[in-house]
Amino acid sequence: MTHPAPGLAMDYHSLNAMLNLYGPNGEIQFDKDREAAREFFLQHVNQNTVFFHSLRERLDYLVEKEYYEQAVLDQYSFEFITSLNDLAYSKKFRFQTFLGAFKYYTSYTLKTFDGKRYLERFEDRVVMTALGLAQGDEKLAIALVEEIIAGRFQPATPTFLNSGKAQRGELVSCFLLRIEDNMESISRGINSSLQLSKRGGGVALLLSNIREAGAPIKQIENQSSGIIPVMKLLEDSFSYANQLGARQGAGAVYLHAHHPDIMRFLDTKRENADEKVRIKTLSLGVVVPDITFELAKKDEDMYLFSPYDVERVYGVPFADISVSEKYHEMVDDPRIKKSKMKARDFFQTLAEIQFESGYPYIMFEDTVNAANPIKGRINMSNLCSEILQVNTPTTYNEDLSYDSIGKDISCNLGSMNIALSMDSPDFGQTVETAIRGLNSVSEQSHISSVRSIEDGNDRSHAIGLGQMNLHGYLARERVYYGSEEAIDFTNIYFYTVLFHALRASNKLAVERGHAFAGFEDSTYASGAFFDKYTDQVWAPATARAAELFETSGVRVPTQADWAELKASVMEHGIYNQNLQAVPPTGSISYINNSTSSIHPIASKIEIRKEGKLGRVYYPAPFMTNDNLSFYQDAYEVGAEKIIDTYAAATQHVDQGLSLTLFFKDTATTRDINKAQIYAWRKGIKTIYYIRLRQLALEGTEVDGCVSCML
Repeated sequence: MTHPAPGLAMDYHSLNAMLNLYGPNGEIQFDKDREAAREFFLQHVNQNTVFFHSLRERLDYLVEKEYYEQAVLDQYSFEFITSLNDLAYSKKFRFQTFLGAFKYYTSYTLKTFDGKRYLERFEDRVVMTALGLAQGDEKLAIALVEEIIAGRFQPATPTFLNSGKAQRGELVSCFLLRIEDNMESISRGINSSLQLSKRGGGVALLLSNIREAGAPIKQIENQSSGIIPVMKLLEDSFSYANQLGARQGAGAVYLHAHHPDIMRFLDTKRENADEKVRIKTLSLGVVVPDITFELAKKDEDMYLFSPYDVERVYGVPFADISVSEKYHEMVDDPRIKKSKMKARDFFQTLAEIQFESGYPYIMFEDTVNAANPIKGRINMSNLCSEILQVNTPTTYNEDLSYDSIGKDISCNLGSMNIALSMDSPDFGQTVETAIRGLNSVSEQSHISSVRSIEDGNDRSHAIGLGQMNLHGYLARERVYYGSEEAIDFTNIYFYTVLFHALRASNKLAVERGHAFAGFEDSTYASGAFFDKYTDQVWAPATARAAELFETSGVRVPTQADWAELKASVMEHGIYNQNLQAVPPTGSISYINNSTSSIHPIASKIEIRKEGKLGRVYYPAPFMTNDNLSFYQDAYEVGAEKIIDTYAAATQHVDQGLSLTLFFKDTATTRDINKAQIYAWRKGIKTIYYIRLRQLALEGTEVDGCVSCML
């Protein structure tokens, strides 16, 4: 690399690249990346940002030119907006890394319609997000600015990207739709996917209810084409629809392991699959009940059941039946057409496909439903495998009008930065502000083009508070990821978050005067949900974890705290049907200077390919040349310790956590199978991607979730 002439600064890209070159004493040159971030502003951002003489001039211009929504600003006095703007700028925010700054200006900030100039700084985006989410509540707007600018809470990409903008998509991260076994539902599902995808959300669809290939139609045998043609139609739909070119359409489909088309479904991801059936861009997920593991353990056959016959016999769709519970009954029922295969062959194929492609995701059906506090059945997840909510079917008339509107799912996401939240002057306030911000997304979401989504959201007000930067925090505190102390901390951290999240939702129920629809049938209402917290003491089991909470000033809730909360919830309810979901987090991690989600880092210095810029380097948060040993990467940490960490968190999360498993290049399909079984036994709810080290050799990754991750 050539060095610049004296007095001339290196370009920011070259400075960032010096992270990949050791310094004169063999050290990583972290200072060069911070210098790259500064030079990015000096060399690029400042000269490409539209200048305004005053805040008034800026807001008037942006409203007049239809960049900002006048209605958002009209909820506040100009004096308050000025004071909020001053508050944001008084914090002297600085991006900690070059990639953080680059990601923000590439993906989030408001640009002129030709895309060439910037109309916002980071502080401006934070202020508009706070104004949009607070809906006229000045106290909440101030709290949101405080939490977001400090980095303790970061709304997910759709919210942070779109809030306050006049030309925008929805604030919602992703959607889940069920499809029933009729052409009306299939066609509606495809249309709904187009409608939702153009608004910027990833869409997952349940295919388990659709009759298999060769099933009868109107009693005529061998007429159904099965699920593969539906998958092809959906894949084409997602490639067509995107949000103003800002975010590509993305979809996932879930199928039950005991559906007769399950092997055809998996084969669509084989590298050598015929182009007529190969699925390239659609994500796949498989719903696996306990009975499948039990059959494999005994080396027995597993029966696959015709959804058409199951619905005819039981009067409810296949996905709404517990296969583990009804398995032997269905095997013995001659009215239900069935086929069989070796259960171990199924798991072997599952591992083979994951080895080749990283897919499918796995949802452990019985684990999920056993932990579900809400009446009803969970039969699918989303594009990132962390949303787990009850759905109900929609039925249609022959003219495609609604006969009865069921309940589909939307996900309103945002994540706390564990490290900075542990530094919060008021941890409970941080959680409550995050809950109120996410709840606002739910209250502002009205997607009338898909009534099952709109009605589901209006009834449930479901949200998903996530977490990120666990590895960054542990390493900062010189605790090894996956150690006894780290797992102990994770357990009590999520326990503490749950308490404050429930308390915040309880406050919302008191303020709104009602709970979510169906609260009376939940284990919250009966009080059973709280038994495990009131019947035993939850406290750090290791001295180091106890020290982390003590020195941070974060108070661990007591049994008495839980008893008081239980009484209030049973009397007033909670406003949000679901409260927590831990997404993978991608771009928001970079701008927030966090390690992604709660899994270990993939590498100490991550290499990303960013469009025309090429390779960009990202150092793990809080890493210095003195604490490198605490940044073991995910391949070194190994699948079991990652699973142990997620299991500790899972017991306090009402929905799911995007769990990616990492394997060295020496791994076999047997290793993947063993990890699946270990995860199931440890009470994990879902598995997201499987990643092998060779996929990351050149800094590339398995394609990530474009809705929750970004």
